[in-house]
Amino acid sequence: MNFASDNTAGAHPAILAAMAAANEGSEPSYGEDRWSRRMNEALADWFGTAVAVFPVATGGAANALALAQIAPPWSAVFCLAGSHIDVDECGAPEFYSGGAKLVAAGPPGRLYTPADLAAGLARHPRGVVHHVQPGAVSITQATECGLVYAPDQVAAIAAAARGADLRLHMDGARLANALAHLGCTPAEATWKAGVDVLSLGFTKNGAVAAEAVVFFDPALAEGFAYRRKRGGHLFSKSRFLAAQVLAMLEGDLWKSLAGRANAAAAALAAGLSAAGFAPAYPVQANEVFVRLPRSLAAALSKAGARFYPWDDSEPERPLYRFVCSFATTAEEVESLQIRLKSAHASL
Repeated sequence: MNFASDNTAGAHPAILAAMAAANEGSEPSYGEDRWSRRMNEALADWFGTAVAVFPVATGGAANALALAQIAPPWSAVFCLAGSHIDVDECGAPEFYSGGAKLVAAGPPGRLYTPADLAAGLARHPRGVVHHVQPGAVSITQATECGLVYAPDQVAAIAAAARGADLRLHMDGARLANALAHLGCTPAEATWKAGVDVLSLGFTKNGAVAAEAVVFFDPALAEGFAYRRKRGGHLFSKSRFLAAQVLAMLEGDLWKSLAGRANAAAAALAAGLSAAGFAPAYPVQANEVFVRLPRSLAAALSKAGARFYPWDDSEPERPLYRFVCSFATTAEEVESLQIRLKSAHASL
């Protein structure tokens, strides 16, 4: 009953097989191998447009390097409070950009909106030398609270960003889960909606370490190869990253795995609701957030369930996060529900 994170799951066998296949023989290094070339072509097909792709090993690196490319050191990056770049990257976006300031709109637990951007721009007007200057906008798909932006919502933010002469970055660590929920194409959820640069993640969806910075305007990537190298994220054996991406795209494995995780989360949410604990947010991807009495959460932990304390602003009923992965089984979900009912009845 491990619902702590989708990072706790192992790699899908197809990913390991792809890496083993890439291990045969020798190949040119630093992205000049045949797997990397095929990956570039495959992602262009997947998105239906020309892209510039730069694999990295972590989502934090993808976010920080992408934002550094589009936000000068003296600028503001507008984002949602509680987003990964805001609270979970140890200052990496600020470090890699050379000092760009994150301007976070609150509260967390919702979607970023054009109104949030307008408020941020009002606080940091362009042309005032004493203020950081507007630099970029960043949104997360799906959000840290499991909410998904519809393409028209992304387009509205992108339009507001363009109106302020800003670029739009998307943190897509759970993009596969968002796409599985939306049922739209990768193009419709990203560049067709106005996204300029994407941090594309497959690690949470069953890869070992497969992330990439994707520019939908290749001209925007000018100099990025040097930025990635300077940041220590150019892999000599890049074929092992590329092989994972190719395996995810082949036969839409990404969609199958994300669909499994989303379905498990939906089943878990239904079970929690039936027990009288409705999720705090709509369950649109693979995360479920619910407020539980501390005693009940402690009983679940004692029974072997693993989940993450998220927010204790309500001390008697803190908010807890349950995350499902491609490897989450129906038996795990059912076991949690049984233990929840048993613990609740005994309190």
